Amino acid sequence: MAEHNEVAYTTADGNDYPAHEQTYEGFIMLVKYGTASVIFIVVMMAIFLT
Repeated sequence: MAEHNEVAYTTADGNDYPAHEQTYEGFIMLVKYGTASVIFIVVMMAIFLT
């Protein structure tokens, strides 16, 4: 049978945690500004299309 050992991600080879954090911060920034843009567009539509 295959062995089912746990993988220690903090010691795994090729683990690039700073790049992971940078990608996550970029994603959060994209979601934040994307949501603000959609809200702005909806507000402008409510003002000018009514």
